[in-house]
Amino acid sequence: MIRKAQINELEEIKKLTEACAQAMIKLQIFQWNEHYPSLEKLRNDILKEELYVCVSSSEIIGIIVITEVMDEEYIPVEWLSKTNNNIYIHRLATHPDFWGQGYAQKLMDFAENFARKNDFESVRLDTFSKNDRNQRFYEARGYQRLDNIYFPKQSEHPFYCYELLI
Repeated sequence: MIRKAQINELEEIKKLTEACAQAMIKLQIFQWNEHYPSLEKLRNDILKEELYVCVSSSEIIGIIVITEVMDEEYIPVEWLSKTNNNIYIHRLATHPDFWGQGYAQKLMDFAENFARKNDFESVRLDTFSKNDRNQRFYEARGYQRLDNIYFPKQSEHPFYCYELLI
């Protein structure tokens, strides 16, 4: 089941993101670290009602943020859709114990269906340039790779922007 996160789930969500960060670091993917995603950022996602959780057997096993707000880092990107009627995906994560079981696919299905139901033109996101698995994941779903952006607090390496027209 996928639903909006509740504020009392913040600690469980933070533990999930920490487990993901540690697992990615073991794979030499330095996408998340002690600065990202912060507890404050996750709290704000929940308070803005943009953070969704995937729950199985009353355990949070995945998260996704769906927002209409475009981060300023995205402003210079040459997006496919030329309107402001788009959603942005952030912080897609499944607990490492559940990697490879299709939960990230379900979370993205949810986001894309959300975009269709609410008449958005596209789904936009970014992924770390050193995370080949994520790049293959989005490209297999039909996302087109566009420009690079940078998040210096996360990495010196670029993040690739992707977009799927709905």
